[in-house]
Amino acid sequence: MATRKEVLEHHLSGWLAAKHNKKQRGRIVALIHASLGMNPKSVPRAFRRLQMKTAGTARGAGRLPVFGPDVNAALKTIWEAAHCPCGEILYPVIAEYVSILRRDGQWEHGESATKKLFAMKEHTVRRRATGLRQKYRIGSGISGTRPSHLKNIIPIFKGPWKDLSPGNGQLDTVAHCGESLAGDFIYTVNYTDAATYWIIPAAQWNKGETATVNNMETIKNRLPFPWLMGHPDSGSEFINWTAKGWFEREGIKLTRSEPNRKNDNMYVEERNGHVVRKYVGYVRFDERGVLEVLNELYVHLALYLNHFIPVRRTLSKERIGAKYVRIYEKKAMTPYKRVLVHSAITEEIKDRLQKEHARLNPLILGRKIDKLMKEILKIQRNRGTAA
Repeated sequence: MATRKEVLEHHLSGWLAAKHNKKQRGRIVALIHASLGMNPKSVPRAFRRLQMKTAGTARGAGRLPVFGPDVNAALKTIWEAAHCPCGEILYPVIAEYVSILRRDGQWEHGESATKKLFAMKEHTVRRRATGLRQKYRIGSGISGTRPSHLKNIIPIFKGPWKDLSPGNGQLDTVAHCGESLAGDFIYTVNYTDAATYWIIPAAQWNKGETATVNNMETIKNRLPFPWLMGHPDSGSEFINWTAKGWFEREGIKLTRSEPNRKNDNMYVEERNGHVVRKYVGYVRFDERGVLEVLNELYVHLALYLNHFIPVRRTLSKERIGAKYVRIYEKKAMTPYKRVLVHSAITEEIKDRLQKEHARLNPLILGRKIDKLMKEILKIQRNRGTAA
């Protein structure tokens, strides 16, 4: 291309001088066609581009980019600190993340890039975050649910969910089984609050009744507000006499979703993918040494997600023809902020959460999560069975 440009520039003066001389211009076209292999019809257009080009400016289509590589690097820092979310989730927390990273001396980008980052519109953040996320595609898992006959005396609850107060949450287990449910391996019990999207994951060895009840005790102790209702699917790890007795002793209402209706457990089913599968993946964990480290990871992950990763709630869903039309919240909110604005939460709980939030840093939490995940994979690789 550089050679072609030089040849055209060499003949440009002759081309302009032969403005009213068709034969001379025809000879120039034939010469360039023979030497460069250009289509004869392209030669006049090439000369026109050269003639109209302003001296000293680089050739480029469209306007100059406003958000250059420096702004992309700043956005990528926030995107990585938030563990690679979509643009709708990333956009509302940009200012808070930058403020925290500046406070702790971890913001390494200049004032110009930072101002442009703040000036980005949501659709621009969404488009650039989509480009960053394309390489993080994941598959689907294997169902490990086995129903119990006790389910006939546990009431089915199908909603509505949106008007319930905090403490009414959904439960589910996620199997870290790799490609086979055979043998012993680790499960994650996942709690998701319907009103605030507050999540608490906890790992256990297999899904026996006692192990599941112990994890539900952990969930109850880690919830910042009282637990009012537990709503699992019809899996035997939740629908059994041991779990039923524990819920009754703790004064927590126990309901269940209708079998083969995943949308009855929509909040926790969504969080299974966005939380457990996104951060832990689909690797088989059949080494007991992984359990303690995984639970340590979940402590940091719960703080990170509840305080710093926004969630956008679906306001309505309507079927029109063969498609569903969904309307979402205009602005995503973190579970922490949902708790602060909820009228059913006491001021004492809100003050305690605000003090905890002031001590946290999303970048440090994210790095701790990554470090623990590498340790988990190392333990599994060295001692466990291949996934």
